Amino acid sequence: MLARKGALPDGFLLTRLAEERDRPNRNLPRCQRARFITKTGSCNVAHKNIREQGRFLQDVFTTMVDLKWQHSLLIFTSAFLCSWMLFAMVWWLLAFAHGDLEPRRRAVVPCVTAINSFTSAFLFSIEVQVTIGFGGRMVTEECPAAIVVLIVQNILGLIINAVMLGCVFMKTAQANRRAETLIFSRHAVVAPRNGRPTFMFRVGDLRKSMIISATVQLQVIRRTVTSEGEVIPVSQLDIQVENPLRSNGIFLVSPLIISHTLERGSPLYDLSAHTLAAADIEVIVILEGVVETTGISMQARTSYTPEEILWGRRFVSVVSEEEGRYCVDYSKFGNTLPVRMSSLSAKELDQTRGVREGGAADPQPQGWGPVRAGRGGFRRGGRASEGAASRPWYDPDDEEAEPSGPEKAVRLEVIGCRTRD
Repeated sequence: MLARKGALPDGFLLTRLAEERDRPNRNLPRCQRARFITKTGSCNVAHKNIREQGRFLQDVFTTMVDLKWQHSLLIFTSAFLCSWMLFAMVWWLLAFAHGDLEPRRRAVVPCVTAINSFTSAFLFSIEVQVTIGFGGRMVTEECPAAIVVLIVQNILGLIINAVMLGCVFMKTAQANRRAETLIFSRHAVVAPRNGRPTFMFRVGDLRKSMIISATVQLQVIRRTVTSEGEVIPVSQLDIQVENPLRSNGIFLVSPLIISHTLERGSPLYDLSAHTLAAADIEVIVILEGVVETTGISMQARTSYTPEEILWGRRFVSVVSEEEGRYCVDYSKFGNTLPVRMSSLSAKELDQTRGVREGGAADPQPQGWGPVRAGRGGFRRGGRASEGAASRPWYDPDDEEAEPSGPEKAVRLEVIGCRTRD
């Protein structure tokens, strides 16, 4: 109804219906494939049977930063309470040793005024460490030991405060905090681009502050078996991102479609529409950069499993020009449209294109080997003209005309195609 009224185009509704159809039913029980990187960017790896637990204590600061908030707050609260109780006991012992707790010696100058019990010693310990100073209790010059305890407690309190503030700052300024506003498309697509099958996904930034020196890195994790029969459960292979600058750097001023051409040398070269569902692969996306406002490095991660890769679909445009500026419609961020595409893999398509007209297969793919480049000359890497017959690049008559002699004539092999004059 909305499409008939013109509120929504027909293509978007068809896209929604196709996505709902392709999306698995959550009510049906199925075996969910494990993944290394979740959609939120966290690593789905559990470390077990670690015997050398003491290594974590050698780097206490990093261990504190890696802890959860509730655990960090519990540790800081316990540290403050323990230090207050420890020095409260020290102040109480000083008062007891000096005799300040005895009523008959209250006329004498005490070490700390107004300390009559352990409770008053605990309150004085809090006042010293957090520098509140209500004025009711103070250290006198009667006991030099009390002055030393005062200095030690102040130094220890500053150390605890510095560690707590540093951990809180690092936890709030972690690289994944800025990544909360970096979004990736839920699905990746495989569609033809410039005549070649291309793996594509979309990335966007919700904030106006840009990411400086942003780079995108793609990796494929798959289970491989070596020629010796060794099974490698986690084999990481890099994927080259298509960029005219010959680098992985991007200018993330608006949502971009990151692409990778499925060509020879690509880990996805032999991937087809039929083998995609059963493929044991996971494409990991890592976006790194520097936050413009804070100068802190950040990193955003996501991954795509075969169930999240749509074959024969492409992303719709989300950028439009309105009133002299570009506008981005994030409601269409993950929308896709079907395109006409073969279900064969890129490898099968290359093999099909290598077959000449007439059904005879070339002994060597087109575009390789010496071919005629003029009168009596040959060049390497040229493409034979259409309809040219496969024949040796040398003249067989010349070989028969060679004079016989003691030297044995060596027969040349056919290494290329020769074009007709």
